[in-house]
Amino acid sequence: MIQKPRGTLDILPSDSVKWQYVEDIIRNICKSYGFAEIRVPTFEATELFQRGMGDATDVVQKEMYTFTDRENRSYTLRPEGTANVIRSVIENSLYGDALPLKLYYIMSCFRYEKPQAGRSREYYTFGIEQVGATSPIVDGEVISLADTLFRKLGIGNIAININTIGCMKDDCRPKYNKILKEYLRESYDNLCDACKSRFERNPTRILDCKSDICKNIVANAPKHKDYVCVECKEHFDKLQIYLRSSGIEFIINPLIVRGFDYYTKTVFEFTSKSVGAQDALGGGGRYDGLSELIGGPKLPGIGFGLGLTRIIMALENIGGYFPERDKPLIYIAALSDDKAKETAVALVRKLRDSNVYAETDNMERSLKSQMKYADKIGAKFVYIIGDKEVAEKKAVLKNMRTSEQNEVGFDELIKRLER
Repeated sequence: MIQKPRGTLDILPSDSVKWQYVEDIIRNICKSYGFAEIRVPTFEATELFQRGMGDATDVVQKEMYTFTDRENRSYTLRPEGTANVIRSVIENSLYGDALPLKLYYIMSCFRYEKPQAGRSREYYTFGIEQVGATSPIVDGEVISLADTLFRKLGIGNIAININTIGCMKDDCRPKYNKILKEYLRESYDNLCDACKSRFERNPTRILDCKSDICKNIVANAPKHKDYVCVECKEHFDKLQIYLRSSGIEFIINPLIVRGFDYYTKTVFEFTSKSVGAQDALGGGGRYDGLSELIGGPKLPGIGFGLGLTRIIMALENIGGYFPERDKPLIYIAALSDDKAKETAVALVRKLRDSNVYAETDNMERSLKSQMKYADKIGAKFVYIIGDKEVAEKKAVLKNMRTSEQNEVGFDELIKRLER
């Protein structure tokens, strides 16, 4: 038997109703915040991610699904959403519209990594990008949107971790990198192999290492916020003021750095104990230089990505609300003669055109079996049609919950169901 690839998901009808519920809430919140949906290709030129995310990052070096097409061009299945969206903004000149641009997406992404609870090789993400504004008010608004989503879904135990990693001016992140390297140098031999390779290229990534040894080494490392330039410090201070004014609780976590080279200034992550050991729900940050990295104009931006599988896991773990799968309002049972079946099919079509969820027999069942099936699928009403009913253009409508029965004409059926 052919099976699905390792690390991919089958989202079955019993679960898809959960996904639709969460996605509907996402869309409504985005609408209230003024974000419009954008959809981008599933694969892009590999160079987009190499230049945008950084060719030394773990994702680019180890986790991308890259292939060469018949004309020897290199393409990659999208490992995230931000670079794709900014590429689209540039290519379609969306920055010529009124700024800031507010965009959101719900998409599948692909990374080759070890599958585990809440993490798959094809994973689903909800992300937003706000492009064109530098104000820390925007940073606060982006974090606020995620906070609103968690509250609407009823996911508690949310920790909002924020940090600033500064900018690329000489007196900011480059200065901090030198100070950090000096701190790490005496422990260099004890770093894991991955962090040894990061030491020269991107030492701040060592702060985010999951190795226990590296965690102990960086526990007392110099903190970004103590060495950033005046502009970045003011930006971070104002962000905290705006978050407090919105009633949003947060934690300043100096070890939050995020994994891609395009991040600047504000970075943040969302975690919840409701998910389990792997408690991250997602995160994001500001990327004021990304547009220029991939060949576009100077366009500041900020956004986040949240794992939909993790969000649904959190809801399941806390026994959160999910709607039930829709059940038919009415099942029209037809006796074996062709005229009754024709009438049933016509009535079902009429009902469906009026947005009534209606079903009839597609399996050549007996009347007894049809009644059992109607009960099994949870139909509220059953309407039985035979020769007599076709001739008189009326039949008995039975309420399967109360057993109440009433004779209802074919032309009156929709009005009767609307009561």
